[in-house]
Amino acid sequence: MKYCFVFIACLLLQQLNAQTYSPANSSRAVQEQYNKAMQYLNDGYVKEAIPVLHKVLEQDSAFLDAWLSLAGVYAELKNYALAIQYYEKVKNADSIYFLPYNLPYSINLAGKGRFQDAEKAIEQFLAISNLNERSQKSGLYRQQCYQFAIQYAREHPLHNVAAFAPKNLGDSVNSAQSEYYPTLTIDDSLLLFTRRGEGASENFYQSIIHHQHFSKAELVKGDINLQPYKGAITVSADGDWLIFAGNFKNGFGNFDLYISYRTPQGWSEPGNLGHNVNSEYWDSSPALSPDNHILYFSSNRPGGYGGRDLYQCIRQPNGQWGAATNMGPVINSAGDDAYPYIHADNQTFYYTSDGLPGYGGTDLFIMRKDSTGHWGKPENAGYPINTIENEGSISINSLGTTGYFASDRSDSRGGLDLYSFVIPPHIQPLKTLFVKGAVLDAVTQKGIPCAIELIDNHTGKPAMLIKVDELGKFFVPLPVGRNYTFMVNRKGYLPYSELFYMQQHFADSTYQKNILLQPIAKNAGFTFKNIQFNINSAELLPQDAIELNRVIEFLNDNPTVTIEVQGYTDNTGNETDNIILSTQRAKAVANYLAIHGIDYKRLSYKGLGSANPIADNTTEAGRIKNRRTVLVITGM
Repeated sequence: MKYCFVFIACLLLQQLNAQTYSPANSSRAVQEQYNKAMQYLNDGYVKEAIPVLHKVLEQDSAFLDAWLSLAGVYAELKNYALAIQYYEKVKNADSIYFLPYNLPYSINLAGKGRFQDAEKAIEQFLAISNLNERSQKSGLYRQQCYQFAIQYAREHPLHNVAAFAPKNLGDSVNSAQSEYYPTLTIDDSLLLFTRRGEGASENFYQSIIHHQHFSKAELVKGDINLQPYKGAITVSADGDWLIFAGNFKNGFGNFDLYISYRTPQGWSEPGNLGHNVNSEYWDSSPALSPDNHILYFSSNRPGGYGGRDLYQCIRQPNGQWGAATNMGPVINSAGDDAYPYIHADNQTFYYTSDGLPGYGGTDLFIMRKDSTGHWGKPENAGYPINTIENEGSISINSLGTTGYFASDRSDSRGGLDLYSFVIPPHIQPLKTLFVKGAVLDAVTQKGIPCAIELIDNHTGKPAMLIKVDELGKFFVPLPVGRNYTFMVNRKGYLPYSELFYMQQHFADSTYQKNILLQPIAKNAGFTFKNIQFNINSAELLPQDAIELNRVIEFLNDNPTVTIEVQGYTDNTGNETDNIILSTQRAKAVANYLAIHGIDYKRLSYKGLGSANPIADNTTEAGRIKNRRTVLVITGM
C-alpha cells in the first residue's frame, strides 16, 4: 500500500520539476538506507521506516527529502506536532524547495487546530504558477475547509471545546483487532460492538457496564454470529432487538439489513427485513428510534441526492416496516451521508457527511426536531469533535453526557479501538427520563396492541405517537421538565386519558405505568382528565378539544353506543348552585359533541353537583379532582 504523503511528495516534485535534495547528493550508504526506508513505506510498514530515516539523517542532516519523508510518516501516524516540526526544518532550510510541500504541511497544521496558519500555508501552495488541475483542486478543497473552520470558530465562540480527551475503553473492550460500531441499550447497561475477525469476517461482542466499568467483552450468544460478513449494528431501547447490516447469501444486494431477537438461548438466527427496507444495492448503518417506530439507515440505491443517502422506514401497526423513503435534500448531500444515530430523547439526530461544509473528510452533524416534529437543518458539530480525518459512527449514553466512537489513535491496541469522550454542551441531546409499562385489558389483564398519543401539556400539541408492541408493552423516552397526557383510542374500549406528571422526575429515571383499558359495557365510565372549567364557568377552554375530539373518534368508531355526560363540582358553595353549574358544564360537553357530528339522540347530560366525591374535599388538590366531567355508557 502506498501512503498518501509519499504520493503527494513524489507527484508534486515530478510536476514542478523542482530542484531535489535526492539521495544522489549523499553517499552510497545513505542512499541505500533511504531506499530501504522508501521500500518500507511502499510496503505499508510505516513505523519500521522511522529508525531507518533517523539513521539517514544522523549521517546527512542536510538530506531534506529524508526530513520530508519523516514528516510524512508522523503525519500518517497522526502525530501532527512532530510532522509540523520536521516540515518546518525543511521550510527553514529552503523555502523555495518547500513550496509544493505546503499542502501536506497545511493539513498537519489543521490537524493541530491551527487553521489560520494552515490557510496561510495553503495560500503559498496555491500561488505556485505551474500547478496542474488535480493539485489545484486539492489545494482549493483544503483552503475551503480551513476557511470553514475559521468562520465556524468566529460564529460559534462558545462551541470551542477546551479539553477534548477521548479515553480508550481499555483491554476489557479493545483488542489487537479492530473494534467499531458501538451501540448502547437505553439503560446504559450493555455495550455492543463489532470486532474484526480473521480475514474479512466480523463478529458482534458485548460488554456489561456497571458503575462506568466495562466487563471483559464476550462474543454475543446465539446464532447471530454464524454468518461472517456483517457490521453496522443498532440495538432497540429495551435490548430485545438487534438490527444490523450483513452480506449474506439470502440478501437482495451487496449489504442488507437484518434483525435478530433476544431469546433465552441467545440471539436468534437473523431474518432479512425484506424488500420494503432493502434493495439490490448497498443498505447499511441502521439506527432504530427509541420507540421502535422508525428505522433510519444509509443506502446508495438510485434516486438519491449523492453517493450514499439517509433513508427511513416507519413501522406499521401490523409490525411490518413500511417502504423506505429518502430523508430529503436538506439532510442528504451530493456526497456520502451515513452512520445515523438517534438519541434516546427521540429529538436529537447525528450522522456523518462528506458532502456538507466541514473540516475535511467526513464530519459529524447534528439535527434536532422543531416544534412541528420535523427535523431542522443539520449543523456541523465543530472542532475538535470534527477534525481533518474521517469521523465515523457515534453512540451516546441516555444522559447525553458521554459519547462512544471508534478511532485509530496513538494509544490504540490495534487498528480501530473504542473510545469515550465527554459530550460538549452544544451537541448534547435533551435530558431524558423513561416511561415503561403495558396497555392491558382491565378485565382480562391481557396486553392490547395499539397506539398511545402523548400530548405535551405545556403546548397542548401532540409530542409523540407510541406504537405498542404485540404484547401491549411500551418503553418510551421523554424530555425532562414537562408533563404529558397519555391518550389511547382502541376499538372496543372506552377512551383512555391520563395525566402523567413527569416534571418532578429526574433524568435517567424510569417511571412505571400500566394503562388499563375498559371494555365497552353498559354503565362503564370514563373521566376526562384535561377538562378543567374555570371557577363558576361552564365555558369550554381551547385545550379541552384534545380530549373531546378523541371522544368523537370513539363514538364514530362505535356508532351504536349512547352516552350520558355527567358533571360534578366540589362541595364548596350552595348545593343548588352546584347542581345548576355542573348541569351547564355537562351540557357544554354534549353540545360540543353534537356540533361536531354526533347525533344528539345518542347524547344525554346530567349535573350531579358535589355528589359521589372521588377525593378529599378538605384539600385543594382533592377539590380539583372532584370538579370533574364523566362520560357513562347508557346503551350499546
